[in-house]
Amino acid sequence: MQKLIELYTQWKGSEPLHTEQLPGSGSNRVYYRMTDDEGQSVIGCVGTSRDENHAFIYLAQHFTKRQLPVPQVFAVSDDELRYIQTDLGSVSLFNAIQGGREAGGRYTVSEKELLKSTIRELPNIQFRGALELDFTQCYPQAEFDIDGVLFDLNYFKYCFLKATELDFHELKLEADFRLLAKDLTTEKCDSFLYRDFQARNVMLSEGSVRFIDFQGGRRGPYYYDLASFLWQASARYPDKLRQELLNDYYEAAQQFTEMPKRDVFDRRLRLFVFFRTLQVLGAYGFRGYFERKQHFIKSIPPAIQNLRELLASGDLPYPYLCEVLQRLCDLPQFRQIEVVAQRRADGYKTTDLNPYNAHPKDGLATFSKYDGKGPLVVRVFSFSYTKGIPEDESGNGGGYVFDCRSTHNPGRYEPYKQLTGLDEPVIRFLEDDGEILTFLDSVYKLADVHVTRYMQRGFTSLMFCFGCTGGQHRSVYSAQHLAEYIHEKFGIEVHVCHREQNITQILEAK
Repeated sequence: MQKLIELYTQWKGSEPLHTEQLPGSGSNRVYYRMTDDEGQSVIGCVGTSRDENHAFIYLAQHFTKRQLPVPQVFAVSDDELRYIQTDLGSVSLFNAIQGGREAGGRYTVSEKELLKSTIRELPNIQFRGALELDFTQCYPQAEFDIDGVLFDLNYFKYCFLKATELDFHELKLEADFRLLAKDLTTEKCDSFLYRDFQARNVMLSEGSVRFIDFQGGRRGPYYYDLASFLWQASARYPDKLRQELLNDYYEAAQQFTEMPKRDVFDRRLRLFVFFRTLQVLGAYGFRGYFERKQHFIKSIPPAIQNLRELLASGDLPYPYLCEVLQRLCDLPQFRQIEVVAQRRADGYKTTDLNPYNAHPKDGLATFSKYDGKGPLVVRVFSFSYTKGIPEDESGNGGGYVFDCRSTHNPGRYEPYKQLTGLDEPVIRFLEDDGEILTFLDSVYKLADVHVTRYMQRGFTSLMFCFGCTGGQHRSVYSAQHLAEYIHEKFGIEVHVCHREQNITQILEAK
């Protein structure tokens, strides 16, 4: 560290008043916050790889010239093992969206906006950042190529697949690996591939997003970064949010380059999601199974679930590889993951998806005049009990009415009196308290069963109502979350009415 202080002194003209080592990251670099007597701070870095440091310094200087949101490098030692850069603070995107991540993917409006700001900024560094960039300065290689893909696929094979002791044919697997590698590299791209684009490498500084740790970047396809960010297993982004973020990226990228047609774009992206899933499983296997780091072991179940969902699509042209991966997902230690995920996804499962199949001893089932009439439309209301329960306009006279008044009421506190259950401070209050989440878990289970059966029978109308004292906080939060939950899971049309707030919304059928 003494040599870093000497570099600071040479650059600043005086020694730092205070130097604090920051928590370690995944690399061998060590970071220090160095503060002068006026309270101004910078970040000092001490690395062990001259080539890796050189790549970061070159890229940071190049991106700074292009006015991209990255830290500026102020001083570099002669051997390039130490440098000083902008202090972007201590709040990463990963920290900022922790609440939604820990809530199982229920992100607040402000958290979603942070994600959208980040994904809209990504094409800026991928396309503008690539202009006049000397890719030979990149580390450890200049371009995304077949050799690099095969290295990652074999990393998965040796560090994860073999650790499960699953039998497979080495040559057949290698043949599909090579085919996948060829498909991934067939389209030449002049964009900058960030390589490690994740929420931990996005800092929130002065109200904007800033990018760090891009020293592993190289020339390559922009799909890779999207797959890394949006399919990060632990983030648990709901499919609806993921699609919104993809749409934002696609629109933003069109300002820099001519994008392929959306169906082609989606098809290419899917290959990179598949590849990235195998790649991270390799990393989780090495860090988890061999180094016994619990964080990586805990990341394996959601990654396996991502893989299972990819295989279920049936459109991956690598038959033997997919066969091996399906057997991998069916292993007892991973099968339990599917059972838990299935319970969460379906809530309730009948022995037969056809509701009219009765036991042979019961005879044939009969039908009502409401059966098979058309697509289901769900209506969700929030209301105040002092003004009465909402009327059922469908004429069916059915549905649920839930009383939210047993949960903690934010309306009792002055900061929340003028807000509603749609506002972030109220959302955070309710979710931090946790009572509303337990309450809604039971509601979701009831809704799963009811919506599933109504869809099977061809019923057209179902109503859910949430009441509280004023129809402002708890009922609004509950109604909005149930509406979004049903729409996201079942893809059907949902009408939302926050009666006392004069707010209506239609979530159209997918």
